[in-house]
Amino acid sequence: MGNTIKMVDLHGQYLKIKDQIDQAIQEVIDSSAFINGKQVDAFATELADFTEAKYSVPCANGTDALQIAYQTLGLQPGDEVLMPAFNYVASAEAAALLGLKPVFVDVLEGTFNIDEELIEARITPFTKAIVVVHLFGQSANMEPILKIADRFSLKVIEDNAQSLGSEYYFPDGVRKMTGTMGDIGTHSFFPTKNLGCFGDGGALTTNNEEYALKAAMISRHGQGQKYAYEMIGCNSRLDTIQAAILRVKLRQLKSYLLRRTEAGHIYNHLLKNLHQVTRPVENDFSLHTYNQYVIRISGRNKIKELLREAGVPSMIYYPSPLHLQNAYTYLGYKKGDFPVAEMLCQEVLALPLHTEITPREQEYVVNSLIQSIKSL
Repeated sequence: MGNTIKMVDLHGQYLKIKDQIDQAIQEVIDSSAFINGKQVDAFATELADFTEAKYSVPCANGTDALQIAYQTLGLQPGDEVLMPAFNYVASAEAAALLGLKPVFVDVLEGTFNIDEELIEARITPFTKAIVVVHLFGQSANMEPILKIADRFSLKVIEDNAQSLGSEYYFPDGVRKMTGTMGDIGTHSFFPTKNLGCFGDGGALTTNNEEYALKAAMISRHGQGQKYAYEMIGCNSRLDTIQAAILRVKLRQLKSYLLRRTEAGHIYNHLLKNLHQVTRPVENDFSLHTYNQYVIRISGRNKIKELLREAGVPSMIYYPSPLHLQNAYTYLGYKKGDFPVAEMLCQEVLALPLHTEITPREQEYVVNSLIQSIKSL
């Protein structure tokens, strides 16, 4: 059993929709419209419909989407952008490349998302935006964050790379999809995401027509009309083959999300009496879509090695908080500045979870985890 368990089973997922995927790719090859083919615009429309956003702008990848979002919102060198310290590097990297200053905020140890109660203390006269990262498939607590942003006139970017299809429930009962509540949402279609293509891909969503038009212009070298450059832009296109693949998979996304949620709940049940493991927290205000199933456990590195010996893959998301990475030492942070993020980086471990995993495989993972704990 152990030798067959995969961290992600993209091939198994493909085989179930092979005929549709192969046909979609073949249609693009037959048309030879590999760049800006009709599938790109069609996918943009369908993604906007799925997320219930007014506009969607495809681009080359999720990191580009963040950079384009910063540019679209008019952020200038020296402007400060708040973002979680426990996170993938993309939000900080895209900001730094534009001369913006990443300002980190600690996170909640239960959900791993930004701690909304710590945001206000990090705001200065130079703060212009907040990047809210919906990590591992669950929404951050948007209602208080949006109130803070409104009070201080800050832009809100939702990094929704890991949580496409997740929902947020406001206290008044209003439901919104992640990536549609702030000024701009950014999305990644890296193969392991909730909606993954067969390479790199990304998009922005917004309800602001001006932002949508500007983001689209930035993504194609700042062009309005061909060879008429209205602003400094970049070259960030979703190619037609990836758009065609994403259109097929978008039709499967609701079933993919249901399967992920079911698998997450199976793990929650199997681990409920294992006191050495801290399970992911599900908030009442969010639908968790389990892009990753991340536990916390003492002796994480040894546990990971023992699981490997049992044929169970696992991953560490993330081994170091952003403020302690060499690339960001220029910001002047030190160890101890964000204690929750630092603690999480010592304890988090992602167990195998994907659309093709079976309950029997999950039982083997948990039994292997139990045996690993006993052997410590």
